[in-house]
Amino acid sequence: MTLFLLPQPPFKVRFLGMTAALALGLAACGDTSTDDAAERPADTDTATVEDASAPDAPATQASAGDQVLTVVSWGGAYTKAQVEGYHKSFMEKTGVTIQSEDYDGNIAPIKAQVESGNVVWDAVDVETAEAVRLCDEGLTEPVDHSALPPAPDGTPALKDFLPGTLFECAVPISVWSSIIAYDASNYPENPPSTLEDFFDLEAYPGKRGLRKIPKINLELALMADGVAAEDVYQTLRTPEGLDRAFAKLDTIKGDVIWWEAGAQPPQLLADGEVVMTNAFNGRIFNAQITEGQPFEIIWDRQIWDLDLWVMPKGGKNTDLAMDFVSYATSTEGLVGQASWIAYGPARASSLPLLGAHAEYPDVDMASHMPTTPERFANALQNDYEFWADFNDELEQRFNAWLAQ
Repeated sequence: MTLFLLPQPPFKVRFLGMTAALALGLAACGDTSTDDAAERPADTDTATVEDASAPDAPATQASAGDQVLTVVSWGGAYTKAQVEGYHKSFMEKTGVTIQSEDYDGNIAPIKAQVESGNVVWDAVDVETAEAVRLCDEGLTEPVDHSALPPAPDGTPALKDFLPGTLFECAVPISVWSSIIAYDASNYPENPPSTLEDFFDLEAYPGKRGLRKIPKINLELALMADGVAAEDVYQTLRTPEGLDRAFAKLDTIKGDVIWWEAGAQPPQLLADGEVVMTNAFNGRIFNAQITEGQPFEIIWDRQIWDLDLWVMPKGGKNTDLAMDFVSYATSTEGLVGQASWIAYGPARASSLPLLGAHAEYPDVDMASHMPTTPERFANALQNDYEFWADFNDELEQRFNAWLAQ
């Protein structure tokens, strides 16, 4: 297993405990057929969460077959990975029905539900900036991380989750990246390979796909304009830096198709509506592996982030939602999800268990993770505190820019 450190963020982080570098380990590439632990995800599929590291469902909940939990996530291949990885097993163990709903990452409904006293979402998968912001505003329940299930070897959860990923009101799920993808069939020669190529309409003409929010786009624009990854957020904190980012986006604005849901970028590529697009790495992986699409990923200056479970404040099923979150983020629960989609699990104990894809035994999941040393050589960590502080302001400017 290859061990390595992710870069230390240059800002004060708000998480439980002391600031630390986020350590990730990936199973070594090669034949895993002799490693029983590595084979487990493919062999046991959704039953992987039956391992001792997964918490036993409380008896009081197990008998409540009429209870329904509303679990909200991003849809598509990502939600499928969660459903197959632990939703089904949790329902079987508890008798609880999980009602899965999709959303686009907009946290306004959470605020509206909490403020109205009518909370209908029990657990929501959010990005880091949103997790921090929701907690700071008192909109999500605090989490007792010491009560989360230990690793199979008894290591407490507080030491098993990757350093820097436990937040006051959130439990981490996975490390994912925002990358650039293209259809290789369009480029039999001289395919794009850098972030600069995405912005080069002359050398690589055609429509581009970008997510319809300022986050990620401003960072990509600055890096493509020559700003080093370690200087991006310092630059964005200045009026001149923001102007520079929007000026770079101006160079491709007329050729952009904006997307809002994670399932859209691979579809835009498949339909030929764009030649390159920003996308979540796991969505492109799914299109490559399960749909046989000739897509390739440009890992150059990928932007990585976390997904985490939060529970809206004042929910009617908070205790049961916590049972679900504990179950989903157990060692084997995270392996279950990672055996379906290429997002790195947030527990150290999950990493050695990564093996083959749950449906495609020839696909080694470790080799497709965004967190290999080579892919992280010039990666940028999303500065969640920057976006927690400035998201509203920059969304207003971004929307005004779109309307111009």
